[in-house]
Amino acid sequence: MEALLGKTLSELQEIVTSLGMPKFTAKQIAQWVYEKRVRDIEDMTNISKAHRALLAENYEVGVYDPAEAAVSKDGTIKYLFRTSTDKLVETVYIPDHDRATLCVSSQMGCKMNCYFCMTGKQGFNGHLTTSEILNQIFAIPESLSLTNIVFMGMGEPLDNPSAVFKALEIITAPWGLAWSPKRVTLSTIGQMQHLKEYLDQSQCHLAISIHSPFPGERAELMPVEKAYPIEKVLELLRQYDFSHQRHLTFEYIIFRGLNDDAKHAHALIKLLSGLDCKVNLIRFHAIPNVDLKTSDMAQMEKFRDILNEHGLTATIRASRGEDIFAACGMLSSLRKQDKEQAL
Repeated sequence: MEALLGKTLSELQEIVTSLGMPKFTAKQIAQWVYEKRVRDIEDMTNISKAHRALLAENYEVGVYDPAEAAVSKDGTIKYLFRTSTDKLVETVYIPDHDRATLCVSSQMGCKMNCYFCMTGKQGFNGHLTTSEILNQIFAIPESLSLTNIVFMGMGEPLDNPSAVFKALEIITAPWGLAWSPKRVTLSTIGQMQHLKEYLDQSQCHLAISIHSPFPGERAELMPVEKAYPIEKVLELLRQYDFSHQRHLTFEYIIFRGLNDDAKHAHALIKLLSGLDCKVNLIRFHAIPNVDLKTSDMAQMEKFRDILNEHGLTATIRASRGEDIFAACGMLSSLRKQDKEQAL
């Protein structure tokens, strides 16, 4: 049955009109689903009983609990969700003092095949619907305590633009969750086909995965460099103002002996010159069958200090959930799916 969760206000208006209900019923439904968080149409008590019954014949709210949860020693929780196509997708809840961030997925697996990423090794198993994206936010026990949402889970968000853009609209619209765009970040490898559309339509933050300032080296780590060169991505980004509400961040995973020396730091400074941005340095989390090595903290700090000394704000992101395979680059539902298929 089709879900109401994931419908925009205009889509809800089309639904109520098609069912012969007053147009204002759409706003009532939106309030029940997005503000009051009901899970059953029967609980929408300011809608007539007859209209509730009619609505329930054709739709459901569409909020489903996670299938499993794994808790890290640092408090991070990784949730496993089952999709409408009976595939599995992972979501990570990260508590941190007064912040509570949810790392949501936009696809089952990923097409981008970045060398260092377990999600890419899984391959592509399909797009999530807007309802399945939002369900990750609505279904977890910590839902009401969330302060931030990052589209940094499984998949490339801009490879699923229709569903992701609708989810962003619902998260930030006054009739939806009514969140400030400042609480939401979308991370992309630089998928230029829909990057301009995102920049024009949304005021949410943007994070770009870069990982090397040298195109040839970046292409070995990220095959997308061949289709969407980082130079072209930066050319587009320079047309936008990131000095106010919307922030621009570059994500840089550090690999020992590959991209963690002064040469790379200075090349990165030159590459990003003139952009109002910051750099998040991320420790590589070792994954099976990948021969890359984790850089030590002292080397990461040297790299960070070079960037900061030359006016490029850089921080080292704390690793969270590594013991439950919930850290950056470690999300994959492949093993779980394989296990289920073997039973």
